[in-house]
Amino acid sequence: MLAITLLVLCAVGTQALDNGLARTPPMGWLIWERFRCNTNCKLDPNNCVSEKLVKEMADRMVEDGYKDVGYEYVNLDDCWSDKERDAQGRLQADPDRFPSGIKSLADYIHSRGLKMGIYGDYGTKTCAGYPGSLGHLQTDAQTFADWGIDMLKLDGCNSNVTTMKKGYPEMTKYLNATGRPILFSCSWPDYERAAKIPINYTLVADNCNIWRNYDDINDSWGSITGIIDYYDKTQDTLVPAAGPGHFNDPDMIVVGDQGINVNQANAQMAMWSIFAAPLLMSNDLRNIQPVYRDILQNKEVIRINQDPAGKMGKRVLTFGSNVEVWHRPLHQYQEWAVVILNKDTKPQTVSFMLSQLGFTAWGYEIREVLTHTELGHYGIYLPVNFTAPPMGATMLYAYTSS
Repeated sequence: MLAITLLVLCAVGTQALDNGLARTPPMGWLIWERFRCNTNCKLDPNNCVSEKLVKEMADRMVEDGYKDVGYEYVNLDDCWSDKERDAQGRLQADPDRFPSGIKSLADYIHSRGLKMGIYGDYGTKTCAGYPGSLGHLQTDAQTFADWGIDMLKLDGCNSNVTTMKKGYPEMTKYLNATGRPILFSCSWPDYERAAKIPINYTLVADNCNIWRNYDDINDSWGSITGIIDYYDKTQDTLVPAAGPGHFNDPDMIVVGDQGINVNQANAQMAMWSIFAAPLLMSNDLRNIQPVYRDILQNKEVIRINQDPAGKMGKRVLTFGSNVEVWHRPLHQYQEWAVVILNKDTKPQTVSFMLSQLGFTAWGYEIREVLTHTELGHYGIYLPVNFTAPPMGATMLYAYTSS
């Protein structure tokens, strides 16, 4: 009986995602928010969804220092494919915008020391009306593996949301069967949330490396704070779901786009790092301003984001309706990251004791990591004052000197 039980458990266990990936949140670039479904390469050849654009972004990631600080995935989204499958029922790239094909593009990205991500959809069609994977999950998983794909985002448009608890794990099984490690990004929880279907995050984490669970981001402060508000309200559910190999994904980093300023850009990077969230930029790396490149390449913030413990942070204090204090435990004993988030249009100074954050050592050294400033030694039972900029954040790294 024991042997039979072990065999059954092993058989069940093989259905879970088994790729060894995303031990820390993935970092890279994703085409969607900045370039959307721009397919008109005749009128807009420099900004349409094409192999030319993707190669140029890969080049910028390598040559402008992004790869050196950890960004590695270069990801397509919707609108890359032809409107029809090939004669063998396989997905194929649009021949005009991707004349060399996806395998050739993946080979180029790999030659630059990077990894390639692609987009699919669980339904009959993608959100933009291109061929979906319903009825073709196994074929598509193998096709992506044959092309050398390293990451798959599987959206959920034009599908029966009630079947996702079965369908997404089915794709997990097919990805496992290819033998190629492909990071699996699922949109399944977001569709269940919208349909008011209870989300089983244990099942999600068993089958997905990262998962979307709220609205698409756009390059505005309101969109960023709306996502933060959702993560605040649901933190008791989201925090235990996250860990090495499986992370919540609040969507793309929009730092460097036109809709947010420097304070807001710093705040997004800080909060996404408190969330232990993927850092998937969606911007134009060819003409980004140096101040935003520096924010994206802030090694101190990235170190917190990539902390190997993989623990998601949470909100612990509020001051009125516009100031929140979040913290995240890091892997070293008595090591913390803290963000003071200010949604107000004016600078805000708040006072609190470190003991209110759950700190238990007698004192901590504190460094502000957005400005790279040592603030000094603080005891945990004396009130301390911190000021956060308007519509921005202060991010602290707290550690013991012993």
